Amino acid sequence: MSDQLVRLVRLDSGVAVVTLDHPKVNALSVALLGQLSAVAAELTASPPRAVIVTGGSRLFAAGADISEFTDTPDGGPFSIASADQAGEIGGAFRTALDAVAAIPAVTIASISGFALGGGCELALACDLRIVSTRAKLGQPEILLGIIPGGGGTQRLARLVGPARAKDLIFSGRQVSAAEAAAMGLVDRVVEPDQLEEATMTWATEFARGATHAMALAKAAIDDGLAVDLDTGLGLEQRRFVESFATPDASVGVESFLAHGPGAATFG
Repeated sequence: MSDQLVRLVRLDSGVAVVTLDHPKVNALSVALLGQLSAVAAELTASPPRAVIVTGGSRLFAAGADISEFTDTPDGGPFSIASADQAGEIGGAFRTALDAVAAIPAVTIASISGFALGGGCELALACDLRIVSTRAKLGQPEILLGIIPGGGGTQRLARLVGPARAKDLIFSGRQVSAAEAAAMGLVDRVVEPDQLEEATMTWATEFARGATHAMALAKAAIDDGLAVDLDTGLGLEQRRFVESFATPDASVGVESFLAHGPGAATFG
């Protein structure tokens, strides 16, 4: 097996594609999460114009690497992971998924097949989610007698509301693409053979837009969700002022005055 568990490809269109490559089910091991953190840090230091996160054509990610949840010596009796081990796993998830969420570009999770547990949490760390009709999403950690540790209790509740999040987390059930769309867990549903093209088309549309302004809008929204409304409005004002110093503002305003709305070409 290759030691490279996360692959990054930057396209000429300005879209970066991050692919999980951990056969057979893209289990999110501590090693994979470390590589994902490094890739996200690279994309933050040198931002592309848009990012796609995918697990390939078969599935997104079936969850954490459950073999790391034990402290069982070879041939010995079963023993659950210690608190220190659990803390290491949880810390790896927190670091990696926070790093993905912090990438200053639009991020799209492209989900084919299963996105369960940590896989669903990785999708939640992205800005947008597009799935195939055969996708299944869920937070099944409760079936192991534990709870989500990669943002599921927090990002999921903020996205679909606390009652729906509690239903998914308390039951551990998997939801179809249609139900996920109905509850707002995913944004677009396409046929399996259309997923790759549809994702790339969507990402390319963002890549052609005012990506400096999008990064500031993303920061205003995400940071604002963590504070009260009045503080959030103050954050928005600061990002609004910052947006005037970007090249997007000069291009967009000049184009509007000369040609009307929607005619700007951003570089």
